Amino acid sequence: MSKPVYLGKLLLHWCSHCNVPVLGKKCNCGETTKKVEVTPPGDIRPAFQYDIDHINAVSMKQFNAPLIPEGHLVVLNKAPYDDRMEEIIVDGEVLGSIRFEIDKLEWVLLPRLPGARRLFEGKDLKEMKGWVVLDSGAVSFILKGASVLAPGIVDADPEIQVSDETVVLTPEGDIIAAGRARMQGSDMLEHKRGVGVKTRWKGKPEKLNVPEGGQTWDDAVEANSKILERFEEKAHSFIKNVKETVKKPVTISYSGGKDSLAVLQLASECLEDFDLMFVDTGLEFPETVENVEEIVKLYNKPIKTKAAKEAFWESVDSFGPPSVEARWCCKVCKLGPITQIIEENYENGCLTFIGQRKYESDARAKSERVWKNPWVGNQVGASPIQDWTAMHIWLYIFKTGVPYNVMYERGFDRIGCWLCPSSSLADLFRLKETHPQMEKRLNDYLLAYAERMGLSKEWVDHGLWRWQNLPPAIAEVAKQKGINIIPKSKVKGDLNFAVTSGYRPCREGGMSAEGSFGIALDLELIETTGQLRAAGKPAYIEGVASVQKEDDRAQIFASGTITARGNDEKSARKFMTNVERSIRRALKCMGCGVCVGQCPNNCITISNDKAIIGKTCIHCGACIDICPVVKFG
Repeated sequence: MSKPVYLGKLLLHWCSHCNVPVLGKKCNCGETTKKVEVTPPGDIRPAFQYDIDHINAVSMKQFNAPLIPEGHLVVLNKAPYDDRMEEIIVDGEVLGSIRFEIDKLEWVLLPRLPGARRLFEGKDLKEMKGWVVLDSGAVSFILKGASVLAPGIVDADPEIQVSDETVVLTPEGDIIAAGRARMQGSDMLEHKRGVGVKTRWKGKPEKLNVPEGGQTWDDAVEANSKILERFEEKAHSFIKNVKETVKKPVTISYSGGKDSLAVLQLASECLEDFDLMFVDTGLEFPETVENVEEIVKLYNKPIKTKAAKEAFWESVDSFGPPSVEARWCCKVCKLGPITQIIEENYENGCLTFIGQRKYESDARAKSERVWKNPWVGNQVGASPIQDWTAMHIWLYIFKTGVPYNVMYERGFDRIGCWLCPSSSLADLFRLKETHPQMEKRLNDYLLAYAERMGLSKEWVDHGLWRWQNLPPAIAEVAKQKGINIIPKSKVKGDLNFAVTSGYRPCREGGMSAEGSFGIALDLELIETTGQLRAAGKPAYIEGVASVQKEDDRAQIFASGTITARGNDEKSARKFMTNVERSIRRALKCMGCGVCVGQCPNNCITISNDKAIIGKTCIHCGACIDICPVVKFG
């Protein structure tokens, strides 16, 4: 299991008087709050009605009783895990966790003792599931940390299966432990030797005390009003100071998600002049696009937009499925279009306020609040909400009443490209229910890809396509289930290059080498795009192209053969590589535009979905390595 990561302060407290979550030590009512111990990083958020219904449905399936009573506010805390896991906080207590288990492909509720007491206290065990009753003599051993041994069990739900979550009771009906079954309930009843339940949580019996419900999120907003005001004031000051310092046209990057919505609202409260920017990656939820349209009307600000359309599906055969390690889709569908928006609308670049928060990831926690975007030329990024948790964001949204994306109410905790490899498998399963046609398109492609690569349907079903190198826990799942994870070919696309002669001394001095793509090359397309200029100064005659940079020279033949020469092996190798990559770019370019922002001489344009390098190119090669075709193709 993933280890907890501290990205910021753990801020969740609870006011016992108001029975609402508070993001500090003092409630607005004047009462001192109680700190709630949650697992880091502590990016807490409100549970919507779908979340509550989902938790109760899983609880009913496992224990035949709902965990969460009506009329109580629920806070969820995303905890580190192999897929999606959230701690469930009600009335200031962590009742348990709900997580999606990749091996079982289902959600599982893991109750802690407070949750187990709410499930079982006062209930007839005959109407419940997942319970084990101990012999009174075994109770003290369990409280000292021992597992539940089968000979110490006097009664159990006979339907318990191995690995089921189980609640352990005393003969008097008190809950003292919860954990995972290590044998079937029927075997426990026969008192077979061995561990019956591996306990995860244990403690002395406590009386159940459920506070009165009826609170609303408006009550939580009021309880946090002074805290919110401080955060808002700091954000306003930050926005105004950065604007005065950077002195570029101001834009707000709006994605249709909650964080960018909060940034937009904050900016609207302290700035008059700014534009919105939105990139339709072609992989947005329809509801996201609808939300963007609603937001544009509400704020009445100019919007600079670009649509990637079918760029992902037109590129996926060349690059293969995107992965956590190689998210080529982000460059093709998002960063490229953003670069084009800035190049076309802001001659000297722009300042963009972005909804980035440190509680989201280690990389973002280490990021500066103001930074120069390494992928998008002429853009300075700034985050006014760097120190906000998701709860700050939601309370602020509830307070201001701005319209948020409805997908949050349908079980998705993050809004972005719906097939992002960084998404949890749980979200992809939910997609089957909310957008079955979109999920089918992805699944059909993955199944066809798996068949070509000699991989199984289970490789697709368990979401293993999302990694090039599986995390240890996921690799163990694949091993246990006998899922082959090694494709018969790791080559993506059909443009393969190999140095055929090696690097060798040349009679004219220096080193030379010969290589081949193995297929005929479209020299006319290569010339039209000007891509060879990235490597050096090109020239063309019938059936042959040549390129030179200082003492390095190469010839490219229409047959697919390349010969290159340099002063030494290092020089020849580097030059050959740049020529090969430039040819690859020319033939496989999708016009994403990432290279446009990297050119120091502003000589790259996009025409007919191709990057065109103009004659003012200085052959620096800055655009080569950043190209998705080079990195992922």
